[in-house]
Amino acid sequence: MRVERWDGSQVRERAGELAELLADTVSDGASVGFLAPLGHAEAAAWRRERAAAAAAGRLAVWAAVADTGRVAGTVSLAHPDKPNSRHRAELVKLMVHRSARGRSLGRLLLATAEEAAAATGITLLHLDTETDSPAEHLYRSAGWTRAGVIPDYALSPAGELRPTSLYFKRLDFQRLTG
Repeated sequence: MRVERWDGSQVRERAGELAELLADTVSDGASVGFLAPLGHAEAAAWRRERAAAAAAGRLAVWAAVADTGRVAGTVSLAHPDKPNSRHRAELVKLMVHRSARGRSLGRLLLATAEEAAAATGITLLHLDTETDSPAEHLYRSAGWTRAGVIPDYALSPAGELRPTSLYFKRLDFQRLTG
């Protein structure tokens, strides 16, 4: 398994594969902003829309690619466009295909995004995730700090209101690489 940083053209060209990953994640119940069932065409269109942000540098995208060439996971960092927030980024859409889970791929993608952020001068990351989800347990075990919980924040893929937990992590480049 290798993790690659993808530019806007790669995100656009491989939107179909990224859509398969997104649809798999949603159908497995992960709250990543979509309701089930999520069709391939809708997922691919959403991914293609993200290509412009990746090309402009507002979104950094990494894909975990198996030896077969199949996309097994992804993670992104969304960079704010305001001058007073250039020191931070939002971790978004950390997803691992069901067939690749249980092999620490989520942890690898998370570490990749954290290290890349620190290397570019980002000192603070933040995210939101469904409360009590497997993702929340990953973030907590990776040293992220829960800032709070918002009740009834978003619908689960099944359409039920669920709380979300807000997390942050201060980055220290020396600590991450040393």
